[in-house]
Amino acid sequence: MANNSGLPADLNIVAEAFPAPVKAFSTDAAVDVLRFALRTAQAGRQVALCTLVEIRGGSSRSLGAHMAVSDDGLYCGYVSGGCTEAAVAAEALQALAKGHDRFVMLGEGSPFFDIVLPCGGGLTVAVHVLRDIHPVRAVVERLRTRRGAGLSYVPGTQSLSVSPENARVGWEGDAFLTAYRPNVRIFLSGRTLEVDVAAKVARAAGYEVVCCDALSGDMPEDGLIDDDTAIALLQHDLDREIPVLQAALRANPFYVGALGSSRTHERRVQRLRELGHSQAAIDRIKAPIGLFGRARDAQSLALSVTADIAACRQMLLAEESMPETPP
Repeated sequence: MANNSGLPADLNIVAEAFPAPVKAFSTDAAVDVLRFALRTAQAGRQVALCTLVEIRGGSSRSLGAHMAVSDDGLYCGYVSGGCTEAAVAAEALQALAKGHDRFVMLGEGSPFFDIVLPCGGGLTVAVHVLRDIHPVRAVVERLRTRRGAGLSYVPGTQSLSVSPENARVGWEGDAFLTAYRPNVRIFLSGRTLEVDVAAKVARAAGYEVVCCDALSGDMPEDGLIDDDTAIALLQHDLDREIPVLQAALRANPFYVGALGSSRTHERRVQRLRELGHSQAAIDRIKAPIGLFGRARDAQSLALSVTADIAACRQMLLAEESMPETPP
């Protein structure tokens, strides 16, 4: 049963001997957690990086989810739905005090009988006392410059190092690998009410948003459209959208969507063919744009487009994390 501190009874001693865990801020973005860990270490404090390394049954977070815990009790990040984070932070404070990494089991198979996960499953979290901040700094810098990155944690040597960016998240031998992708950047093409509302919804979802329009000369610069970019054309004028579409088809964004009816899309396809684009490239365009049926107002369209981009991103990440089929 829990005590007045809100921690499990088994962790009573932690509440008495160490600072009480206090959430610094709410985020489940890995880069935010890594930045917090880096800032904390650079300020001269000890910090632990906690990583979800095993899931038994269901889980509200994916393998590789992070928390960072400072020796003053401040923490951020999630390894579950919010029901175990204080307990993980308390364990991390003990690890920091003893200077030794540890594993924490929660839910199914855990020694903490008063911590029951709502999903009925179990989690194992690796708590690493951060001794070398250089790998974390390297990952944060790569993500800042919109490059993928990875970390490799080896419990046997209690070490953290940079790993290939395309590694699959999970155990590889005696190392646990975590991969990171830059934040989604969305180019919204147009100067319409639909663009204004979509920009607000996308920013609220945590995406980076850039508005562009060929007529005013605001075009995506070379190199800005990368693998983590989505292009959403919310124009009502085919002539204005074609330059943006051509820039998108020359690059490799993970999503390209365009507003308009099937008849409009037929005209779009014909124009792109005349400009020399292959059918394979043209087939990358999602038209009509959005996750659900035709939207008749700006708010519904904004939700539909943002949700469609999110769904496409999640599908791609899931495909990347799937184990390779043996030959």
